[in-house]
Amino acid sequence: MINELDRVVLTEPVPKESLEKGDVGTVVDVYDDGKAYEVEFTTLDGHTAAVVTVEASQVRTVSRRERSPTRASPHLDERRRRIAVARLKPSR
Repeated sequence: MINELDRVVLTEPVPKESLEKGDVGTVVDVYDDGKAYEVEFTTLDGHTAAVVTVEASQVRTVSRRERSPTRASPHLDERRRRIAVARLKPSR
């Protein structure tokens, strides 16, 4: 069984959160004796990219020989763009 704070890998994408199959997250809560999990996905520098509830079939445990894949998070890129635009707007 998967427990809180275990690292897990998505077995299918979660498009609404811009998460892809293979993304690695940390279980922050276990629901209904392992039928579902709340999983936090972070960037490599520790910022939260998404927190989602997934069914047990949507994740698997991490094996000892795996490495984290890297890719840009479109969610965070859009957030950074909005912050930059807001800083450029003249104050009233």
